[in-house]
Amino acid sequence: MSRIGKKTIAIPKGVTITCTPQKVTVKGSKGELTLTPRPEVGVEVANGEIKVTARDEERTSRAYQGTTRALLASMIVGVSQGYEKKLEINGVGYQATAEGKNIALALGFNKPVKFTVPSTVTVDIPTPTSLVIKGIDKQQVGMVAAAIRKLRKPEPYKGKGIKYSDEVIRRKAGKAFASGGAA
Repeated sequence: MSRIGKKTIAIPKGVTITCTPQKVTVKGSKGELTLTPRPEVGVEVANGEIKVTARDEERTSRAYQGTTRALLASMIVGVSQGYEKKLEINGVGYQATAEGKNIALALGFNKPVKFTVPSTVTVDIPTPTSLVIKGIDKQQVGMVAAAIRKLRKPEPYKGKGIKYSDEVIRRKAGKAFASGGAA
């Protein structure tokens, strides 16, 4: 049995949920998100709670039940509080600048790398070496953060590159010179 899928989701104040068999819409102070549930899953709203049920006891139905419940919980948090990811840029001369809806990233290449920010996400640049990605859709925020990080992943010797603010880079020792060996 799906343990996550069986839990009900409490609807906080300021969030409204409209449920039809084909679509679930979640509206909050930050925006609106929709989800199309799988046919194996039923979604019911009652008494200020959301309950997700599997239509039968098949293994895939129970898996979709847990997935749907997790997606709905993420949507509720997104429209009420929002999501954010913080990135840090490490390296001499590495920095980010805003150019309208785009970001120009100087990452040690011969030209700055241009990154187009999707309309569902906002990117703030508090300092030239840090980025804050904000949005209501957890998946979009994570995908944009991963795409920016992928432009120059942190390398293990000097730690240069783009990393998440809470990420720890495992550092490697550099080349050790032989002392007193054969010349």
